[in-house]
Amino acid sequence: MLILIGLLAGIIGGMGIGGGTILIPSLLFLTSIDQKMAQSVNLLASIPMTIFALIFHIKNKNVEYKIILPIVSFGIIGAVIGSKISSNLNSDFLRRIFGIFLFVMGVYEIKKGFHKKDTTPKK
Repeated sequence: MLILIGLLAGIIGGMGIGGGTILIPSLLFLTSIDQKMAQSVNLLASIPMTIFALIFHIKNKNVEYKIILPIVSFGIIGAVIGSKISSNLNSDFLRRIFGIFLFVMGVYEIKKGFHKKDTTPKK
């Protein structure tokens, strides 16, 4: 089961959607680990998945280099702040926050899908 979860998380992560959206809920529902452990596993597992996905996206010229530096710089600052905050919160509260986040993102993506204009180039 863990192999299947890892495979699906890797595929979703490689597509740039975020493997954690598959990995964290799967670990919570199918194993006995708590929220903080699932998030830690997700972060550690994302390192090799991200590296390989990045290599393929660079090869396919799908990387916008101009926006990388500010995103990475402030992303590191945010990761430090978020890690400090989460270490002081209990796992049940983090689980609820993660569930709310997934719900809001799901509703947003569904709404966006109904209102999206066709931006594909015309032939």
